[in-house]
Amino acid sequence: MIDQADFRELMSRLPSPVCVVTTDGPAGLAGLTVSAACSVTDTPPTMLVCVNRSSRSYAALMENREICINVLGSRQQEIAMRFASSKGDMAEKFEGLPTHKLRGGAPAIEGCLASLDCSIVKTADIGTHTVLFCEVHASSSEEDEGLTYFRRAFLCLS
Repeated sequence: MIDQADFRELMSRLPSPVCVVTTDGPAGLAGLTVSAACSVTDTPPTMLVCVNRSSRSYAALMENREICINVLGSRQQEIAMRFASSKGDMAEKFEGLPTHKLRGGAPAIEGCLASLDCSIVKTADIGTHTVLFCEVHASSSEEDEGLTYFRRAFLCLS
């Protein structure tokens, strides 16, 4: 089996979109930055998101079952860093952040390339992570350049 450090180095060479996954509901307001999110199928429209079970947002995501996958644009690097940080409480992460609601209760962040309002319909545990399969019920989008994470740095794609 490949060494963990080698695997992480190889994965740093795989460009990925930068997303902030948010939720709100009975388990409270929560959010985190993820780089493992992609489409699964268009019938029904379904996304997958990989979340580390040690994340402090994990329990809220799993209990609320309603999430918004916010695909960040080029001018939203600060938002990515805010939700990636382990510092501060959740209320501080959302403080002053313009959001709106789509169909469900999860916050859609203003100015994102895309915000996908979803329900978690299935999960699978793999190693340290849970893969969330999420059916998309509503969306919003804006024009911008994309924010990508590659070789441990943010890059903008036009």
